[in-house]
Amino acid sequence: MLTRVAVLSDIHGVAPALAAVLAEPEVLCADRIVVTGDTTAGPQPAEVLDMLAELGDRVTVISGNADRAVVEHARTGRGPAGAAAWAASRLPADRIDWLADLPDTVRLPVAGHGDVLFCHGTPRRDDEVVVVDSALGRWAEVFADLDAAVGTVVCGHTHMPFARLAHGRLVVNPGSVGMPYGRSGAHWALLGPGTDLRRTGFDITAAATEIAEACPDPTIARWVEDYILTTASDEEALTHFARPV
Repeated sequence: MLTRVAVLSDIHGVAPALAAVLAEPEVLCADRIVVTGDTTAGPQPAEVLDMLAELGDRVTVISGNADRAVVEHARTGRGPAGAAAWAASRLPADRIDWLADLPDTVRLPVAGHGDVLFCHGTPRRDDEVVVVDSALGRWAEVFADLDAAVGTVVCGHTHMPFARLAHGRLVVNPGSVGMPYGRSGAHWALLGPGTDLRRTGFDITAAATEIAEACPDPTIARWVEDYILTTASDEEALTHFARPV
């Protein structure tokens, strides 16, 4: 049984944001760090993976839809241009193989929660969207095939932190470390025995400068402007996710 688990999601290759979170005392002391996907699709994928590798067995990483896109770009050259294509060009073959082998879900026992299922989008699909105000009927669909022993589900994907009950299960989204929606900062969560949504501040301007110097590419310059120097509001994000897919 794990006493404390730090949950990070959607790092999106932003090394300064990850460094700020990993320096938090409660992350340093956590029994386990779980990263719920979309780790690499962004400006500094190699640097982020190096930082996670230094944690050894303390870190568990799950695949996300954007990580799948990085693998596809690296192996086939297919997919839209953007952060995933950039990340694919920056990672060696062994790192691409590592990404391809990541699990879709992980189940761990956590104090105060019992069995916790960690995933990226939902337990059944890494690109499925659920948000804090998703209807109970939607949650029933998402949980339809989930083991009844799982009392807590931790997801990512939407970059929006929340914690809510749905059909007797606690659902937690830690928000995004490197590409937050709603408000700026690196968002994460701490599980065990309770549930704490956390936000770590870091120097966003300095981070943007560091990335620009390390990644002299127009695609990344635009990405930094759109997602690091600018933060979508919660209203904008929820409106976007409410659109039919």
